[in-house]
Amino acid sequence: MQKFKGRGTNQNPANRFDKIEYIAEHCESPEEERKLETKYFKDNSKTIVAFNDSPDIYGNASINVYRGCEHGCVYCYARPTHEYLSLSTGIDFETKIFVKHDAPKLLYQTLASKNWQPQVIMMSGNTDCYQPVEKKLKLTRACLEVLSAFRNPVCIVTKNKLVTRDIDILSKMAEFKTVSVFLSITSLDNRLASVMEPRTSKPHLKLEAIKELSDAGIPTGIMVAPVIPGLTDHEIPRILKYASAAGAKHASFVMLRLPYGVKNLFLNWLDEYFPGRKQKVVNKLRELYGNKLYDSTFYVRGRGKGAYAEEVRNIFKISCRKFGINKERLSLSTAHFKNPEEKQLDLFSI
Repeated sequence: MQKFKGRGTNQNPANRFDKIEYIAEHCESPEEERKLETKYFKDNSKTIVAFNDSPDIYGNASINVYRGCEHGCVYCYARPTHEYLSLSTGIDFETKIFVKHDAPKLLYQTLASKNWQPQVIMMSGNTDCYQPVEKKLKLTRACLEVLSAFRNPVCIVTKNKLVTRDIDILSKMAEFKTVSVFLSITSLDNRLASVMEPRTSKPHLKLEAIKELSDAGIPTGIMVAPVIPGLTDHEIPRILKYASAAGAKHASFVMLRLPYGVKNLFLNWLDEYFPGRKQKVVNKLRELYGNKLYDSTFYVRGRGKGAYAEEVRNIFKISCRKFGINKERLSLSTAHFKNPEEKQLDLFSI
């Protein structure tokens, strides 16, 4: 199989919606394919805030500036969304990125609308808002400037230390309790992270980001996500220990989710990198999800059920208590929301 340097998967499985599958029989230029470059396309979406009514997800509103993600996390549950674009969950997802260049403008229009109800917005509800191209395009930063101007609360989840670039904006938002940032850490093992999530920030850089954000007075937390049964579950206490030492005050976790084609991508990845662990991982997943590799039922997805699920929850809770995490409830506020376009009535001028 052709390997792509710095990519989470070497596969590009068929789109589940397509009746015809294209299979490349040979590669005339293997060297060129090995250096597979990321391509960017303009996304002409007319709206930027998406709403959901899922009862097991924090927040009903989210922003995704990018569709697809160059981080290349092999386990990413968002991979199947690329199939709506007639693309693949595999290499396509991490090399064909759709960019919403109008995101800041669309966000401003949404928040300025009389129909907008101030509420917490999630950034990276689907794909990472601080993936590599953000360093150049700065669309996430521009969206944060809009949110700051309106003082509308936002919760950011990212795997990239690039978030620290925007501390100047985030610290101002923190004064009005309108921002929180969670760094997502799957493992502290550099070798594992390098093949599982190849273009994310290395574990120690994520911990550095937590410290920098926390030192700046920004409410900062840790997402132990995903917890991979039989592969990374034993790291939960250690991750929380180091995150707490770096300044994280809040934490949550999410179990591995393998919807649609992500199942085969992940299983093939295990065959390549951790063949000796594969059966253990599969057995644990089946224990979590009722003898299946995944269950999309609300409150079961991302948590699982049964004795093993309860064991993981207890380890997480005990570790949080031991390291002083989640002692206080994180609460973002809409009390300071304002529309910068509205003119204030000066009573003294009457």
